[in-house]
Parts: sequence; structure tokens; C-alpha cells
Amino acid sequence: MLLHKKLCKRLILLFMTFWLSGCAPVTENNLIEEISPVTFLSISKGDKGKLKVSTIMPPLSKENKFVMSQEVSLLKEGVQKYNFNFYQEIKSGQMRMLVISDELGKDGIMSIINVLLTDPDISPRIYLVLVKGNFDEYLESQLDKDENFDYSFYRMLKHYEEKNQGELTVVNLHQFKHLLYTPYSDPFLPVFKIEEDGVNYEGTALFKDDKLVETISSLDERIFQLINNDHYLKVLPIPEFEIVLGHVRSKIIVDIDSSYSTMTYTVNIDTRIEEYRGEKQLFDPQQLENMKKDIETHLEKQTYELVKKMQELKVDPLQLGIQTKRPFSKPMEEKKWIEMFEKMDIKIKYNINIDPLTDANSKRPNL
Repeated sequence: MLLHKKLCKRLILLFMTFWLSGCAPVTENNLIEEISPVTFLSISKGDKGKLKVSTIMPPLSKENKFVMSQEVSLLKEGVQKYNFNFYQEIKSGQMRMLVISDELGKDGIMSIINVLLTDPDISPRIYLVLVKGNFDEYLESQLDKDENFDYSFYRMLKHYEEKNQGELTVVNLHQFKHLLYTPYSDPFLPVFKIEEDGVNYEGTALFKDDKLVETISSLDERIFQLINNDHYLKVLPIPEFEIVLGHVRSKIIVDIDSSYSTMTYTVNIDTRIEEYRGEKQLFDPQQLENMKKDIETHLEKQTYELVKKMQELKVDPLQLGIQTKRPFSKPMEEKKWIEMFEKMDIKIKYNINIDPLTDANSKRPNL
């Protein structure tokens, strides 16, 4: 009887082994000599409604590199075509960036985002970037000058993300998804422009759902960084007053009245003067106070115009709708919030604290 039980257990174990192996997924080829892990993809509009998908090949080896492009109807089809035209199999597990043309951004990028989210090989931390201009042509021109341009671009984004410099917008796939699918929010992305001297940062792209509707730059871009993104700017130039503020940190207070007709947006700032080329004597406390009042008025006007632009576009990248949530009450529908936000009276208030001017060299010990 004991032998019979052992035999039965062995047969069951053998059956389970065959059954599980029959249902197991096909083992993929991951031999390093036979795969080519791409580090980025560039996607733009192709002909007749197709997508143009490009990357640098081979991405990691020391062979001569070239730009490979395919026009496809579906994103995954592009990867398949790469495999048919290259001696190594394309893998996306090391992908670090997705570069999207601004023209494609205007049409909507939800389908692309969903493809990335459902691919288990692609990290949710890959960076998303919008580009104005022909990125493929720029890549071709850079191969002889800087064959590691894609890695340098990635390292720049990673630096500003980790150090919270507040100099430019950095958004990864997970953050974009969160902003896209969470109520009371609209996503945004960094925008770079192809110019003769290279790829230059232009500003922040605002999206209505998954479609690009506006790009903000210059002072509007810096205000956006200050009131929404990092709440910190290393430098804030204000040419109108010939002054540069440094190490600018902000704290935001948003208050919406009970009738949802007025929103008061208070920005408290701590900063110091980095550079001044005007005629005021800022060592004089009274003249410094006058300068502070002028800057507050200027920033209040610029911030009001920025929020007013968001109202006109019916976008909420600042996630102001969250302020409508009340304890023990049903959340307001997002559509209703946007309708109310569009008509809301906006009041902007800046309170700036500027450190007194001192001689920095006087604090240094004598050597």
C-alpha cells in the first residue's frame, strides 16, 4: 500500500510537470550576442496616416552606427520590421527615452502611451520628450560628431530629475499616465527644438487629455516650474528690472470660496539677489523694499495671465480641481469642474522674502 501511494505521487508529479511545461510561455532568446537593446525610439508622423519610428543602430556596440527608420501603421509593427532588417533581435528592456514629434502630439498620443504601459519589458520610468523639428535628420548629422548623443540626452534628463534643479520639465511614463488618467489633472511634457546649434530646451507642452494644445516658454515656463513642478528655481531672471533672483523656493496656498466662483492663489517665495544691473541702491533697505514690491506686482500679472490662458484652453495641469474636494461629500465631476474653472475669478498674490544684500566674500576665512 505504501509503495502504491508513492507511485501515485510520482505519477501525479510527472503529470504536473508535463502539464505546466505545456502551458509555459515560449522562452525568449536573450543571448547578448544575438540581441540589440534599443535605448530610445523617435516617433513622428509618416505618410498616409502612418507612424515613422526611428532609432540608432546598433545602440550599444562599437560598430559604425546609423539611423534606422520604418513607416508603420502600428508601433509594435515597427519593432518587428527592425528585426527583419537587422542581424540582431531588437529588445526594449533597456529603453530610456521616447521622443515624440510635436505634430504627432497635436493629433493625440494615447494609443502610444497605452502600448508602452502594456509592454512588460518597458520601464515606467522612461522619459517622454516632445521635439519640434526633424529629429531624424539631426540624428544623422550627429553620428559623426557625437555617436553617444542619445545617452548624453538621457543623462541630462536624469540629472535634472534627480537634483530637482527646477530648470526644465522632466516627465516619465508613469507620471504622464498618472496625470492623464487621474481626475482633476492634465498632463504636460518638456519641449525641445532642433536648431543649428543643437537641441535646445524651449519650454513645457500643455495637454488637453492626450493632445498638445499649447507650449509655454520664457517667464511663463519659469513661473510654471515655480508654482507646480519643483517649487524651486536655481535662477529667475527678470529683464524688466535688470535683476536675477537665485535659489528661489516657493510655497503655494490655494483657496476656493464655498460658491466656487473665486480662487485665491498665494505664492510665498524665499530668495536672494544673484545679479543686479539697474540704478537702484539695493543696499538701502527702502529701495530694496520698493524693488520687492515691483517684482511682486510683475509676477502677479504674469501668473494671472498664465492661469487665464489655462482657463481658456480648459486645461488643469496645476491640478487645482483637487481643492474642490470636501469631507463627507461626493467629489465633483471633472467636466463640471472644468466648466466652473473656465468662469472662475482668479486672484494672485505674491509674498516675496529677499535676503538682505551682504558681501559674500566677507564671510570667507582669510587664507
